[in-house]
Amino acid sequence: MIQVTAFKWVPPFAQGSVRDIRVRWALEEAGLGYDDHLIGFEDQATPAYRARQPFGQVPAFSDGKVEMFESGAIVLYIAQNSDQLMPADEAGRAMVMTWLFAAMNSVEPYVAELATIDLFNADKGWAKERRPEVEAMLRKRLADLQTALGDRRWFACNRFSAADILMTHVLRDLRHTDILADYPALADYVARAEARPAFQRALEDQLKPFKAAEAARPELAAG
Repeated sequence: MIQVTAFKWVPPFAQGSVRDIRVRWALEEAGLGYDDHLIGFEDQATPAYRARQPFGQVPAFSDGKVEMFESGAIVLYIAQNSDQLMPADEAGRAMVMTWLFAAMNSVEPYVAELATIDLFNADKGWAKERRPEVEAMLRKRLADLQTALGDRRWFACNRFSAADILMTHVLRDLRHTDILADYPALADYVARAEARPAFQRALEDQLKPFKAAEAARPELAAG
């Protein structure tokens, strides 16, 4: 059985963003069942977990044949064996891989830097000075991304693929802002991806233990 590690609980701002959702979504699209192995923050530094995930993060992944960490690599591995996530022709597969890495390397660093400022350092002087420049760089990258998307529904081969799982997840991490509204094609793209039943199932599965934890300890819901 496929196993994916995930957190028992995270603060409200991180719910729906933790990267196991990328793997859950890929598995749902591919029609593959899995178990989630929930860990607490206290488990992250244990030797047993660091043997599976050297940085103590989630997810770690195993399917009886391989053990992996790094969500992008795991999604690519799943996609390489799924007609739902990767086309059969070499050119199509190359384009999917190109856009998958573009999401992580050309877009995510800008999104992540803004999120780090807004969610963890907003009250610090350096962050207030740095933020306008970070937002300007991000907006330039989003403009380029919207131009690249054009009038297509999806980024690679005009069909949903593993690349869209990564790109959607990256863009969703802007939802604490209204920036994406200024790029309507990208906003529509994210909404289209989020409407997919496989994403909805993945999101529900990630949120389920968080809701259970908050029901047991209502103070958690307040963050």
